[in-house]
Amino acid sequence: MGNETLVPSENELKNFNPGNPDVVELIRHAQESDAADRLLTVRQALSKYKKAVFWAMFLSTSLIMEGYDLVIITSFYGQSQFIERFGEFSDKAGKKVITAAWQSGLSNSSMVGQLTGLLLNAYAQDRFGCRPTMMFFMAWMALMIFIPVFAPSLPILAWGEAMCGVSWGVFQTLSTTYASEVVPTVLRPYVTAYVCMCWGAGILLSSGVVRAVAGIEGDLGWRLPFVLQWVWPIPLFIGAYLAPESPWNAVRRGKVDLARKGLRRLRQDTPEKEREIEATLAYIQHTTKLEQAETENASFLECFKGTNLRRTEINCVVWAAQTLSGNAILGYSVVFLEAAGFTELQAFDVNISLSACYIIGGVICWLLFPHFGRATIYMSGLSFMFVCMVIIGGLGYAEGNKEAQLAIGILLVICTLCNMITVGPVCYPIVAETPSGRLRYKTIVIGRFVYNLTGIFSNSLTPRMIAASAWNWGAKTGLFYAGTNLLCNIWCWFRLPETKDRTFGEIDLLFHHRVHARKFKYTKVDQFAHQREYISKEEEGNMGTAEHIA
Repeated sequence: MGNETLVPSENELKNFNPGNPDVVELIRHAQESDAADRLLTVRQALSKYKKAVFWAMFLSTSLIMEGYDLVIITSFYGQSQFIERFGEFSDKAGKKVITAAWQSGLSNSSMVGQLTGLLLNAYAQDRFGCRPTMMFFMAWMALMIFIPVFAPSLPILAWGEAMCGVSWGVFQTLSTTYASEVVPTVLRPYVTAYVCMCWGAGILLSSGVVRAVAGIEGDLGWRLPFVLQWVWPIPLFIGAYLAPESPWNAVRRGKVDLARKGLRRLRQDTPEKEREIEATLAYIQHTTKLEQAETENASFLECFKGTNLRRTEINCVVWAAQTLSGNAILGYSVVFLEAAGFTELQAFDVNISLSACYIIGGVICWLLFPHFGRATIYMSGLSFMFVCMVIIGGLGYAEGNKEAQLAIGILLVICTLCNMITVGPVCYPIVAETPSGRLRYKTIVIGRFVYNLTGIFSNSLTPRMIAASAWNWGAKTGLFYAGTNLLCNIWCWFRLPETKDRTFGEIDLLFHHRVHARKFKYTKVDQFAHQREYISKEEEGNMGTAEHIA
């Protein structure tokens, strides 16, 4: 592209009538909003958009439940009370175990439910909006928790996990899209990365709960962690009822007044508040009109056409790399550590340290956002995790060596911290920014769908790799994920673009003009170039009219 500046094409401008004064006024306001958005610093944005940040973070709290269950169910595979209740005797292991087949079945059942929830959310969020969708599935969640709490057998527990998974599938994408749409560009990476921190907070909470109930005998030892999930639905239901609707969502549904009302509730009172609201609303309408040329019907099929196919590819691979980078091992950390020679309580203690990394890493990631691009942080994290996976896999050959066991535990903590500084949280701003606005929900749903399919693949293989009653790879499993990590990093170098400091409108133009991933960062974009001609023509017409009257 050289030093050429990208501008909207004639096809993208087909929804604008230059002879319509309302269109010219819309463009004026949109330019004003775009200029103001670029000038905001993080501190100024936090001051002006306190309410938006609060609501984005509050609704993201729903992800705590998914993270909580993720570790609860996998930690039970190494919990003596759960094994005593549901385990089968293994001649190979010489004791009762949760078989690798049932480990895969329980973990995958929630994944299947999440796949269903993702598809439901793609329709519900576009049709009914963010708030009603969140409220309905919070109520669904509150009812479905009864099933795992009182499950008498593993098949019923698997069914309960699937039913709860429907709600988690909805929350996975709803929280990310809502957070990205209610705050200005400069705050987008922080609130979307916070989504990942909430997921990590759930993991930390569940790790602590599992450790706390380790001394409780009988069924209460595994039922109590499920019971605690009832803490979340009621306050989050009330919060969703009180929250403002996403203005982008409202405009796409043709509810301009609802969007205006939402914008009014998302920012602090200032003398220029009403003018700024109209300018922001104009920018949303302007960007939506530009996108309509590429996504007329906004169906799932549109995600695989034209330049949207590239956006969908990026979403899918960035999501899948969350698992393939080596994070799959971290999800089975208790079983993995026990297979490496740790006792049950030692494994639970290390697991708490691993879970704390999710919060610490998220905060460190926030500090990196002003200085480094999304792609830079993401690829650096993949590279470091690759090294960790290779070393962990190599240490797996030193069976029975206490120093090797200690090194594996330390490396798991370091690898988890690296993941939560880089790959984990940075994934969220990338997947929120790359889709077009009209296809944002559906594109993220497809990406998360691929993530869950990758999770099913991982949940089917990883327990078998680790378990002594199956393939008995133990720590050598790290070498397998080192290979998948390397493939992901190679893809990132050629296909992952840099979206740091880009508005949604600019990102649309960069994709429309098929700019190479490595050139995204340096390409100049002017999304209002052609529209300025409309304004100039109107001003010339007004001057001519004034001269005629004179």
